[in-house]
Amino acid sequence: MVGALLNAKNSLTATPSLVIDLPTVESNLQRLAGYARSHSISIRPHTKTHKSRFFAGLQKKLGARGLTVAKVGEAIVMSDVDDDILVAYPAVDPYRATQLAELAHRKTVRIAIDSEYGLDLYETAARKAGSCIGILVDQDVGFHRTGTQTSHATFQLACQVTQRSPHLRLDGLFFYPGHVWSTGEQQVADLRHIDSLLEETIDLCRGSGIALPIVSGGSTPTAYHSHLVPVQTEIRPGTYLFNDANTLRAGFCQPDDCAAGIVCTVVSTSVPGKAVIDAGTKVFTSDRNVTQPESGHGICLEYPDLRLTRLSEEHGELDLRECNDFPKLGERITILPNHICPCVNLTDSLWLQHSDQRFEAIPVDTRGKTI
Repeated sequence: MVGALLNAKNSLTATPSLVIDLPTVESNLQRLAGYARSHSISIRPHTKTHKSRFFAGLQKKLGARGLTVAKVGEAIVMSDVDDDILVAYPAVDPYRATQLAELAHRKTVRIAIDSEYGLDLYETAARKAGSCIGILVDQDVGFHRTGTQTSHATFQLACQVTQRSPHLRLDGLFFYPGHVWSTGEQQVADLRHIDSLLEETIDLCRGSGIALPIVSGGSTPTAYHSHLVPVQTEIRPGTYLFNDANTLRAGFCQPDDCAAGIVCTVVSTSVPGKAVIDAGTKVFTSDRNVTQPESGHGICLEYPDLRLTRLSEEHGELDLRECNDFPKLGERITILPNHICPCVNLTDSLWLQHSDQRFEAIPVDTRGKTI
């Protein structure tokens, strides 16, 4: 809870420090697990948010059907926690294909692919390794980052996978509704449109006798409306276990659902109308807020009227000109960052706050896994 994050600021030895409130994390995990059970949807959480065996283990205990990663290095680490790994990234180069083909000897490995080039690459790697890799054909449903562009193109690529047995196995479809940050009736309409696109693809495959046992989608903003895409069998949210200023300002969580805060110290107040904290781009990244890009780089819990307006490597500049109250030199404050995922990647370890206010250092196991 936000109150628990505020309590943390005077208990730490040094700043800046990333603090995670464990009871809030557990509440967030339990809530989504209950929703998923009620709608017969599986959760395959994306570990890019927490990058930690510890949190992956919590997700597994609450029934996650597998884990999602973006990088091969993450896949290798997270395979210690789960035997079923999905690489939600077109890792189409020989090195990564070889690494995943080797991992597929002892784990179930799946990868999202949107090209015949990718299929050729992974068929070659799996054949050399003597393994089999599951393929989810990636279809673009509106985010326009990766994915085949039409249902027919998706169907054609699915047909190509079936011709590459025994080294490739068609496991289903992959999609990412990353463009959907709408709420209310607009989100309902957006998700129903996505469902119709996928249904068209599924009908084409079904007509040719091609089975698609997995339809993998989802995101944190759409998590609790996942039932509006009834063709999907699993969702891959990441941010939901911590939340951040993006999900809070957009209305996808409440303040008490925010489990992650960065405790900082005010190190300068010399410039009029400004305070400077000991955290810049090395701590927060430069991500603007998705729905309120002019709101700054996060939300200050103690002084919500101030804005974190400018970041350099080691400095964060707070605009105090519209504040009736503001922090003093040497004071510690707590910032909810806009985007928690890259912030986790910028620290070697984080502070886990237990219900009894005890702190425990947790390693960020897949920090810096860029390959």
